[in-house]
Amino acid sequence: MRAVSQSAVGAPSVLHTVDLPRPVPLPTEVLVRVHAAAVNPVDAMVRSGAFPLMGEPPFVLGWDVSGVVEEVVPGVNRFEVGDEVYGMPFFPRLGNGYAEYVAVPARQLARKPAGLDHVHAAALPLAGLTAWQALVDTARVGPGQRVLVHAGGGGVGHLAVQIAKARGAYVVATASAGKAEFVRGLGADEVVDYRSTDFAEVLSDLDVVLDGVGGQVGHRSIGVLRPGGLLVTLVARTDAALREETVRAGRRFAGVTVEPDHVGLEALAALVEDGLLRPHVEHALPLEEAAKAHELIERGDTLGKIVLTL
Repeated sequence: MRAVSQSAVGAPSVLHTVDLPRPVPLPTEVLVRVHAAAVNPVDAMVRSGAFPLMGEPPFVLGWDVSGVVEEVVPGVNRFEVGDEVYGMPFFPRLGNGYAEYVAVPARQLARKPAGLDHVHAAALPLAGLTAWQALVDTARVGPGQRVLVHAGGGGVGHLAVQIAKARGAYVVATASAGKAEFVRGLGADEVVDYRSTDFAEVLSDLDVVLDGVGGQVGHRSIGVLRPGGLLVTLVARTDAALREETVRAGRRFAGVTVEPDHVGLEALAALVEDGLLRPHVEHALPLEEAAKAHELIERGDTLGKIVLTL
């Protein structure tokens, strides 16, 4: 099968197309023929060695996949051959998504939303589950709450805005001026241009802040929360100083690491089917252009997601 692998960590140029044996599914697994695989910032971090999750290369990156079930191991009853599925296999262990076939535990997959093609379905699992697990499972966002989503035009952010809005929240997002109209179109009630306006000076009394940016953004977000409000961070989960500062200020702190979850995938699919959620794909490139996809993701200005097609 075709796959994109790397034999060393480094720049996007270390990614190259190879021919690998087709994986053999183990008990509890299904074999999926991949139609599309999304690219996420974590992919580039692992590739470069900045996030040494995988040990020494060679390895195949990729966690977001959408495709068709090719083989079902006896005993697996969730799917049949020919079912269209999507998911985020094995994260944070190797998912091997940049390949024509992946073997995946059946309970890490869900049926692909009928309203999405494979390209858009592949854009949903990692970013969508991150937003869902942060806003719904952790923050319990509901009607009438005031929620701030940082980087509302990004991969996680643009889905988080839609999920919070679908939950009945009043949604504020930070975004550059060039992304403001896009973010408003997602349902954001307010958009703050972080380049020209200090969000910490114009916002207050929020119930939840979702920070996927890091750095000083988390620290500066504490003051915009109401007493008892919740700071949810995706990037400073182990920052003891940030946690202590948040609690000392009378606010709550939670760090979220996304994990495979077919229940969450099914909830996301239901939002798609109800017309309340749609992932945006700015770039769809063939598998062989994975290096170009990584160059684009590292620029940091992508609107929504980047997806590789097979």
